[in-house]
Amino acid sequence: MADGGEQEELLSPSPVSPAKRLCSWPSPQAHHPRGSPGAAGGGAGGVGSSCLVLGARPHLQPESLLDCAAKTVAEKWAYERVEERFERIPEPVQRRIVYWSFPRNEREICMYSSFQYRGGPSASAAGGAAGASPAEEGPPPPPGAAAPAGSAPGGVAAGASPGLGAGAGAVGCGGEGLPFRRGIRLLDSGSVENVLQVGFHLSGTVTELATASEPAVTYKVAISFDRCKITSVTCGCGNKDIFYCAHVVALSLYRIRKPDQVKLRLPISETLFQMNRDQLQKFIQYLITAHHTEVLPTAQKLADEILSSNSEINQVNGAPDPTAGASIDDENCWHLDEEQVKEQVKLFLSQGGYCGSGKQLSSMFAKVREMLRMRDSNGARMLTLITEQFMADPRLTLWRQQGTNMTDKCRQLWDELGALWVCIILNPHCKLEEKSCWLQQLQKWSDLDVCPLEDGNYGHELPNITNALPQNAIHSPDSLSRPRRTVFTRAIEGRELHWQDSHLQRIISSDVYYTAPACQRESERLLFNSQGQPLWLEHVPTACARVDALRSHGYPKEALRLTVAIINTLRLQQQRQLEIYRHQKKELLQRGTTTITNLEGWVGHPLDPIGCLFLTLTEACRLNDDGYLEMSDMNESRPPVYQHVPVAAGSPNSSESYLSLALEVALMGLGQQRVMPEGLYAQDKVCRNEEQLLSQLQELQLDDELVQTLQKQCILLLEGGPFSGLGEVIHRESVPMHTFAKYLFSALLPHDPDLSYKLALRAMRLPVLENSASAGDTSHLHHTVSVVPSRYPRWFTLGHLESQQCELASTMLTAAKGDTLRLRTILEAIQKHIHSSSLIFKLAQDAFKIATPTDSSTDSTLLNVALELGLQVMRMTLSTLNWRRREMVRWLVTCATEVGVRALVSILQSWYTLFTPTEATSIVAATAVSHTTILRLSLDYPQREELASCARTLALQCAMKDPQSCALSALTLCEKDHIAFEAAYQIAIDAAAGGMTHSQLFTIARYMELRGYPLRAFKLASLAMSHLNLAYNQDTHPAINDVLWACALSHSLGKNELAALIPLVVKSVHCATVLSDILRRCTVTAPGLAGIPGRRSSGKLMSTDKAPLRQLLDATINAYINTTHSRLTHISPRHYGEFIEFLSKARETFLLPQDGHLQFAQFIDNLKQIYKGKKKLMLLVRERFG
Repeated sequence: MADGGEQEELLSPSPVSPAKRLCSWPSPQAHHPRGSPGAAGGGAGGVGSSCLVLGARPHLQPESLLDCAAKTVAEKWAYERVEERFERIPEPVQRRIVYWSFPRNEREICMYSSFQYRGGPSASAAGGAAGASPAEEGPPPPPGAAAPAGSAPGGVAAGASPGLGAGAGAVGCGGEGLPFRRGIRLLDSGSVENVLQVGFHLSGTVTELATASEPAVTYKVAISFDRCKITSVTCGCGNKDIFYCAHVVALSLYRIRKPDQVKLRLPISETLFQMNRDQLQKFIQYLITAHHTEVLPTAQKLADEILSSNSEINQVNGAPDPTAGASIDDENCWHLDEEQVKEQVKLFLSQGGYCGSGKQLSSMFAKVREMLRMRDSNGARMLTLITEQFMADPRLTLWRQQGTNMTDKCRQLWDELGALWVCIILNPHCKLEEKSCWLQQLQKWSDLDVCPLEDGNYGHELPNITNALPQNAIHSPDSLSRPRRTVFTRAIEGRELHWQDSHLQRIISSDVYYTAPACQRESERLLFNSQGQPLWLEHVPTACARVDALRSHGYPKEALRLTVAIINTLRLQQQRQLEIYRHQKKELLQRGTTTITNLEGWVGHPLDPIGCLFLTLTEACRLNDDGYLEMSDMNESRPPVYQHVPVAAGSPNSSESYLSLALEVALMGLGQQRVMPEGLYAQDKVCRNEEQLLSQLQELQLDDELVQTLQKQCILLLEGGPFSGLGEVIHRESVPMHTFAKYLFSALLPHDPDLSYKLALRAMRLPVLENSASAGDTSHLHHTVSVVPSRYPRWFTLGHLESQQCELASTMLTAAKGDTLRLRTILEAIQKHIHSSSLIFKLAQDAFKIATPTDSSTDSTLLNVALELGLQVMRMTLSTLNWRRREMVRWLVTCATEVGVRALVSILQSWYTLFTPTEATSIVAATAVSHTTILRLSLDYPQREELASCARTLALQCAMKDPQSCALSALTLCEKDHIAFEAAYQIAIDAAAGGMTHSQLFTIARYMELRGYPLRAFKLASLAMSHLNLAYNQDTHPAINDVLWACALSHSLGKNELAALIPLVVKSVHCATVLSDILRRCTVTAPGLAGIPGRRSSGKLMSTDKAPLRQLLDATINAYINTTHSRLTHISPRHYGEFIEFLSKARETFLLPQDGHLQFAQFIDNLKQIYKGKKKLMLLVRERFG
């Protein structure tokens, strides 16, 4: 591109195919007489006419010379220029020019009546309408360019169906609610009437048929057009949208499909010129009479001005004519409602990405690309309007002020905006003044403080579009010193690029640009490879931006040629890098690390170079794209179907296809070793871009040719050294290859299992987490779990990357089911490279599910792997906190049970390396000896005894290590073995004096009573009581029930046991209500009713005046006295009633001894004296107690 110069100088001519050398194009003379509207209409690409049906050509006749000339003039010249050029234009000539000036391409009407865009290669057609002749296919390529995208012999666009009538239109613009489809239905239903073309003005009425809820409505529609473009539309429906309404569509399609039914008149000025004075006066008076309420004021005003010799209207020669077409100075472009574009974008942005607004904005970007493919100047115009509204988004200022990042969806939209401007600037046929204007506007936007930065981080430097990254730039410590790069910077840098290089010209203009090695001059050695194929040595993303520009502006053939040259260059670079690595291999392997050689990643790059090359190549191979437009409002989309298309460019003996090249370049890009970029958005973009490319690769059906390409490239990636992300030695912070390797593994497995496993195992590594542990040491990997995330805070997507690593491992485990050797290798890789316990646990669960299907037998090999992984998880999480730990332990026991009795014995014997004492006794051992496990494994008596013995040994070991938590479980597990049970009991007694709580001791004591050991229970209860301290106000303490139970137990054993316990109760319990309750219970029945062998009960009730109850009675009375004084210290009036009830309960206790009434009376008198200031309370005391 000559710095924005005219495109005619840029692209050299391409050979013309034989079909395009025809001197004329068939016209439907068999159906219409020469000169009739129908004849002309057929030549115009009347899609609905029978002349375009395949097989009808033998009956057609050549167009007339008049029609050929009129079509060209109508498309290229403003009518004013025709009038200036020729003093007298015959009326037949005028009619043909006027006739051919209306748009002839339904695809353009569709483009301006829906948000939908073409998803396939024929979207890049510069106008490739079905059934249109080369002269009718929109703006033709300039003299230096090849045929426009989508053109094909016979005028039928490549990839388009021969007819785009109702049927094809339905496919082409699907979505029943779209204006284009609605317009077709209105046309087919006969709703279009009164169609009249006067010069360059088309009018008619369109009737919306009546429905159950609404009557029929007729709308007046008017369309102005010029040089095969609609320049303005008016409809009575009051449509407020960016694109044309269904009524405009219906009228336009009527004119295209039924030109013979349209009344055609010359511009009204020509008709008036033929009238004499009387006819003119009659004409005007009749016109005013027909519309007097509307035009009378205007008519009178014009009459006054005409009659005034000094009026402005008399200073100008002639008069305006709205039907005479545009003037020479008017811009020739399709009608686009700029205000509606602004309003729609502003509305979508205000919704913040909700309500489908992000989807709508993406559709608007797609519409811009569609316009660019059609070489429609409105593409850049619409993008400018969109950008203005994006820059005016108030959220930009808010985000900057708050220092927050914009939402992810907004970032993606800004990225698309920047990429579109790169396409605009690299337009191979833009003019110098256009490019200068765009660059000036882009610089103005880029200089604003609120303009978003390219990478989402403030001040982070990325490579210039025209240069590769300097070797030391990525390690620059001072980010503030880096140049500010906005989303428009790459487009602005495009000013330095041009299309004038002679080598580039030859590459894109010819499929046979080839120089045999023997014929190459010294100066050409760098321009061709050893096979004589041309190379294009340019910064890869920049070269790919050129491809995108060619493709986006309707030059798919040129884009393909440049793509092939770029791929040949990448192949040569790959080969040379491999040679360099082979010389350095020994040194690098000894060192164990390397520097990043590809300082700029192609995947996740703002210009998406690999995605651009892949799409360019696959679009050339799509089969099912005929007339198909992807519909955003339709849930179902047809998966693409590809075929091998031989590469046109290259050496004469080349047998490659574009499809195999697409696969190869995608593998090159995805396998490139590249450093992880800085910032959350940049890292997330790397992941998203990789997933997008892989989803596109998965659409390819791998045949033998593609499998060979896949195998060859995988071998190169494995041998690629530091240039490949799958090489033997990679940098610590290179982007992991897990997601990519998962695709390669699945794709290769049916064809080359050894290669697929080798590649996937190589990709399992995650060097950024493996630096702290030696390559061969896996015994202490769990220590890295808690420290790694804090040591590498800049890897924002680390969690996602680890999950992808886990997915790769799971895929391999599934595929290797039943293969012991491969499973062992995969297990070692998992243990070496995966550092997250939760992910290893997920792998273990996945392996367990696969190994134990419900409808077939268990796979023991995979089941053992699941157990090994589970054991590793236990070791990793033993000393760390994990909220899923109990779930993990239960699962491991289940897995071990499924493996067999030996696995259970093993985990019981090595419990101390896997479980805490509590887990080992309460979950592991209890489950292992449960009745369910015995039935599940169908154990015989020796096996049951072996398990039980292991469980008892474990229980005693755990009780010794953690008696507080495990003593009870140990007693339970040892019940059936007297010696073990006695040992467990002694452990509990020994631990009672130490750290065991009263609650733990009471629990064990209750258990002992339940098992028939009341004396042991009493001993433990006494020890528990010595650990208890119950304050005067703790009358709801959870230990109260235990105290009452202990007292009841001692009372049932006999007077001696009760006498031994009461001093402990008096010492530990200071709550009056609890003591009184104990006292009451002890006086209800006689002691010694438990029936202990060798003892007899006297059967007499115990007196409170004698020991041991006298001590308990005195303690209870003292507790009531102390509690009363404590409560009266801070009592409030609302608690007076409650206090009186408390004194009532105290009186019951006071009255138990013989002199109790005297003690209580004295107690009340003391209260009255001490608390006489509380008059109201004392009054209540007197009323109740005297």
